[in-house]
Amino acid sequence: MSRYVFDFIDGNKDMKDLLGGKGANLAEMTRMSLPVPPGFTVTTEACRAFLHTGALPAELFREVEDHLRLVEARLGRQLGDPRDPLLLSVRSGGKFSMPGMMETILDIGLNDSTVLGLAGRSGDERFAWDSYRRLIQMFGRTVYGVPAELFEAELDSARTAAGAATDADLDAAALRDLVAAYQKVFADHAGREFPQSPHEQLYAAITAVFRSWNADRAVLYRRQEHIPQDLGTAVTVMAMVFGNRGPRSGSGVAFTRDPATGRRGAYGDYLPNAQGEDVVAGIRNTMSLDDLARIDPAAHVRLLSIMERLEQRFRDLCDIEFTIEDGELWMLQTRVGKRTPAAAFVIAAQLVEEGAITLDEAIGRVTGEQLAHLMFPSFDLSAAPAPLTSGVPASPGAACGAIVFDSAAAVAATGPVILVRHETNPDDLPGMIAAQGILTARGGKTSHAAVVARGMGATCVCGAEEMTVDPVAGTLTVGSAVLRAGHVISIDGTTGHVYDGAVPVRPSPVVRLFEGELSPLGDPLLAAVQRLMTHAAHTARLGVHANADTAGDARRARRFGAAGIGLCRTEHMFLGPRRELVEHLILADTDDERSAALDALLPLQRDDFTELFAAMDGLPVTVRLIDPPLHEFLPSLEELTARVARSEALGDDPGRDGRLLTAVRRLHEQNPMLGLRGVRLGLIVPGLFAMQVRAVAQAAAARIAAGGDPRPEIMVPLVDTVAELAIVRSEALAVLAGEEGAPPIPIGTMIEVPRAALTAGEIAHEADFFSFGTNDLTQMTWGFSRDDVEGAFFGRYLDLGILAASPFETLDTTGVGELVRVAVERGRTTRPDLITGVCGEHGGDPASIRFFHDAGLDYVSCSPYRVPIALLEAGRAATGSGSGSDSR
Repeated sequence: MSRYVFDFIDGNKDMKDLLGGKGANLAEMTRMSLPVPPGFTVTTEACRAFLHTGALPAELFREVEDHLRLVEARLGRQLGDPRDPLLLSVRSGGKFSMPGMMETILDIGLNDSTVLGLAGRSGDERFAWDSYRRLIQMFGRTVYGVPAELFEAELDSARTAAGAATDADLDAAALRDLVAAYQKVFADHAGREFPQSPHEQLYAAITAVFRSWNADRAVLYRRQEHIPQDLGTAVTVMAMVFGNRGPRSGSGVAFTRDPATGRRGAYGDYLPNAQGEDVVAGIRNTMSLDDLARIDPAAHVRLLSIMERLEQRFRDLCDIEFTIEDGELWMLQTRVGKRTPAAAFVIAAQLVEEGAITLDEAIGRVTGEQLAHLMFPSFDLSAAPAPLTSGVPASPGAACGAIVFDSAAAVAATGPVILVRHETNPDDLPGMIAAQGILTARGGKTSHAAVVARGMGATCVCGAEEMTVDPVAGTLTVGSAVLRAGHVISIDGTTGHVYDGAVPVRPSPVVRLFEGELSPLGDPLLAAVQRLMTHAAHTARLGVHANADTAGDARRARRFGAAGIGLCRTEHMFLGPRRELVEHLILADTDDERSAALDALLPLQRDDFTELFAAMDGLPVTVRLIDPPLHEFLPSLEELTARVARSEALGDDPGRDGRLLTAVRRLHEQNPMLGLRGVRLGLIVPGLFAMQVRAVAQAAAARIAAGGDPRPEIMVPLVDTVAELAIVRSEALAVLAGEEGAPPIPIGTMIEVPRAALTAGEIAHEADFFSFGTNDLTQMTWGFSRDDVEGAFFGRYLDLGILAASPFETLDTTGVGELVRVAVERGRTTRPDLITGVCGEHGGDPASIRFFHDAGLDYVSCSPYRVPIALLEAGRAATGSGSGSDSR
């Protein structure tokens, strides 16, 4: 029989699968004898059972009552006692942190009777009615779906009537009236009175938290963060402690290091006379922990001591939620904190220096996606105007776009936008994902906007107090400046500055480090990146090559750490002014004309290869023979038809255009990507592949004569059957044999057709290496046209959960990946020394590289700018870190 409930003392930090991150860490803090209010956790298994059946498991009720009695016994108070009531909080907590996506309900147990008991016990009538109004608001919104704005309207009216600037300024009488107004809102919307039974409140809250696992915003967040949809959430039930009991009370969120930069020290926000939800929601701008030291020195000292113990225990940046109730400190939550990409690298390197973790563990704390964000450009502040205003630099980066004031407008926008809000809430998630940056008038580094933005790697500035946001009028006002929706602004998440208009950008310092333009000395971020990247490159088993067609790209790839060129697309060398030579080849009517066209192309190809081999001297360069259909090198059918029709209408001879039109019609195919291309082109157009092979051989010979060390490889594209490869290989070997001074050149093939993967054992007889063209292999396996399906139906497929991600971005490991595994296994059965790699776009995708490592490939190849990302992920794969990070 399943056990559905665990007391905090019965768990530990390694039980996240069952207790969720919140429950597991509360258990760990309880074991550490930290001041944690007593409570228990309802497991993720109970949630999965609820989601499967639609009802709470029958056994759950008995277990909850048993654990509730233990809490009551420890505190000497009972749930529902009208004289001295026990109140409870009910919070969600999945395995992975999902800030603001799931539900929380505080003050369970209050009703028309117990509110009077709470007032009498606490001696603070205002506090009791404030807690009761919070329960009705949270319970109504979460359990019964009462629109939050209905409660907010009543709260605004109460503040206006009392002349109160904030909620904290409302007195007991005003709050008692507000409770009555809230109860009416609840009854009008829910069709029943607010439930007076504390036990009914408790089970309804647990059910609502379970149900919130499948809320639209939670599903969207998990999809965005690549969190599995079937994990379910745990629920923590904890005795309430109150930060809203007056000036000696308050709530806060703290970090053991700066989550934006990684700097050592305690950082956080504190809000006097408030509950934790007030801090996270950003409804009032917060104080710093330094302010807490002034207000309550004893609590501040104890908080810092606990933070140090927690960081030592978890060996990482910790994110802590705490409450001070009438001077007594309570710990409500800790977790490995979300951090910006820059902070992730800095903190990982710091922890190595401190001896807390190893270098292997350190590269497991950072990801390729985080490194990619660090390679984005930033603002060139030397060209920036004076800031329009400033706020809290909550999530670094440079973002520029048109102002939008709501999530729907951000999603609907066709260009870059900045989402501007008073403060964000979980319902804003779609717009936060769609926007280039987020700007709020309220909140700090621990507000909803800041935490979510850091988790997504989005640029965010919070708490820009000087600005007034009026979403109804569609205006952002700072002093005399009034900016309307559509006006372009720029926000700097590193400095907190907001600029009117577009600010120029400059290259990333990390990119300049990789280019050799900057030294890491004296810069914590660059030093951290250098150290971790050096270790990843040293540790990786999987080699990282680059897709490059020019010497310039090759040199950049080499500076970025590439160990070779895994894909040189020779067709790119036929573009520009050379296109006319290809036209001569296509229009050739005789062997002599064809030979003349090929002879004209040969020296151009040879010179290109010579430069490429020089740039990659001593490293392998895989040259793919021409792959796309020849008609791609000709004017379009529509363009030629119009030109010829115009000439004929004027009575002119269409001349060359007429011949080109005839050729284009001859070569026209309904589906050219499945037609005359790749190896088929080489077999049908005599001498084409031979010319390219000869150019490779002559370029290699020239480099050797010049004292170089060229290491070319020739790759035959789009092979279906071993017979095709055998013919091309035989022709290529004959050409190579006739080129004096050329080195031995391996001949391999791209595996990009499912049949080739399945017959890889046969094909390996004629191949020295395989390189998987996963772009075409994905198209042909799924039957998807990459050029068409993205806009046609991928969005709907993602919404329906049919796809977790585009298979053209992240490898489909169960389908396309299985073909890769089969091909590697069968190919190496025939040829044990067979070299295998990947040259499709997936070679630079962090989420796919772990699979390629596990499948036993020798290398991946990607665009030059993604080489560092692939190197980092290859190192992580070798250490077992895989994709994702501890701070997810």
